[in-house]
Amino acid sequence: MSDLTATSGLWTIDPTHTTIGFSARHAMVAKVRGRFSAFSGTLSLDGASPATSRAELTIETASITTENADRDGHLKSADFLDVENFPTITFTSTDVQVQGSAFVVTGDLTIKGTTQSVPVTFELLGVGGDPWGGTRIGFEGEAEISRKDFGLTWNVALETGGVLVSDTVKLQFDVEAIKQ
Repeated sequence: MSDLTATSGLWTIDPTHTTIGFSARHAMVAKVRGRFSAFSGTLSLDGASPATSRAELTIETASITTENADRDGHLKSADFLDVENFPTITFTSTDVQVQGSAFVVTGDLTIKGTTQSVPVTFELLGVGGDPWGGTRIGFEGEAEISRKDFGLTWNVALETGGVLVSDTVKLQFDVEAIKQ
């Protein structure tokens, strides 16, 4: 990996230029995509020693949207995220490793009161100035989780075989952060 000096510092995630999304298979034939619209997070990055870097993210579960009110209501219910009892999803990094041109950020992901260690692979997109005199950094990342590992077990068996909602959920992160 090239010189990471410019990445060093404390960064705050810019929610207006960041997307935290997910996708899951529906009826074994299509992909349903969604995102969260309310979240906050910080990155404490050390370009000289990436392993000492840290990341924290808090997502408001009630902000989930798939652009379908009925589905969103079901996802907010006790069958899935149970937003009344579990208003946030959190991620706190526990390890950062450089692997080629990628960063693998492993952390404790807590969904619906259950915490699992999850590795997220990120690509650094760049660091640069903005028109207001600030400095911004961009990353793209993805991970795969088993929703059952987090107690999200609701499903319906299909007559043709398989289930209505896949166990595997793909997480996507398009992150822009502002240097503090």
